[in-house]
Amino acid sequence: MDRKTLFSEKTVNIGTESGYDNYIMAIESSCDETACAIVKNGREVIANIVASQIKTHEKFGGVIPEIAAREHLDAINVVVEEAFEQSGIAPEQITAFAGTVGPGLVGCLLVGLNAAKTLALVHDKPFIGVNHLNAHLCANYIDTDLKPPFMALLVSGGHTQIIDVESYSKQTILGETIDDAVGEAYDKVARLIGLPYPGGPRLDKLAQIGNPKAFELPEGKVEGYNFSFSGLKTAVLRLVKSFDGKELPINDICASFQECVSKTLVKKLKKALEERGYNQVVIAGGVAANSEIRKKVFALESDGCKVFAPAMKYCTDNASMVASCAYFNTNTFDDIDVEVFSRA
Repeated sequence: MDRKTLFSEKTVNIGTESGYDNYIMAIESSCDETACAIVKNGREVIANIVASQIKTHEKFGGVIPEIAAREHLDAINVVVEEAFEQSGIAPEQITAFAGTVGPGLVGCLLVGLNAAKTLALVHDKPFIGVNHLNAHLCANYIDTDLKPPFMALLVSGGHTQIIDVESYSKQTILGETIDDAVGEAYDKVARLIGLPYPGGPRLDKLAQIGNPKAFELPEGKVEGYNFSFSGLKTAVLRLVKSFDGKELPINDICASFQECVSKTLVKKLKKALEERGYNQVVIAGGVAANSEIRKKVFALESDGCKVFAPAMKYCTDNASMVASCAYFNTNTFDDIDVEVFSRA
């Protein structure tokens, strides 16, 4: 795809048809990680720097947007400098600069996006704005030979979607959650049983030593490819209350909850694969790091599917996936005046 440099308005062809090596520097700051990466041709990570804020927000039991934005301001110059240093690449060698536009926390997004725009202006390079959800899908292109078409299961703190990826630029959401996202349900259930923030990974760890058949929990009955997890969350609340002060079998509750969630997700994913006739499937998003969800999705290989999942470090928010998305021109923005947005 042709892009314009911001001052000289020189045409720069970026992407799979460019005919030369593209080095994209990207910045991600949608929530509580300040990240910068340089990726070659959308697949080879040259530098990947992530400054996490987990320790800052642990004491609050969740992310405080105002505090997160201030921490991004403190970290942004550091991660950019470290990315250049780690890669050994000079600014003039960068093909384009990219930044996450949304969805995310507005104050946080503004820090990273404005940094990406500034770098593009200063060095007279094209600017590429990226949708955070599309970037999560593109994490699967890193260090792989994956090409569309494929079916995708996107599972994160704010989104749960089944997506038909027909080409690099054409995607159709077949179904999504009508209430709580998977990651949101995990965090709420974790709080119900007294687990500290971040609750999702801790719940997953305890589930691995619990009995997944200890408690029968209800699957959300939603038509088509949509999901509902609010009823499951309520069922866990009632289960916890039923112990009336007695010691909770936390490991078994975690395992039963995780079994219900993972079974529900993969059942609809398998249905979509069969109805669309695809033999490739990917999982993406922060919850793609979940052990049971990964296990059940990879079990689809026994049905003849080729399964892709990002390396653990590319499941959670990072800038490498943003750079990959910019290279493959997956629903991107090239307007320097593009504004951040909080919801998809």
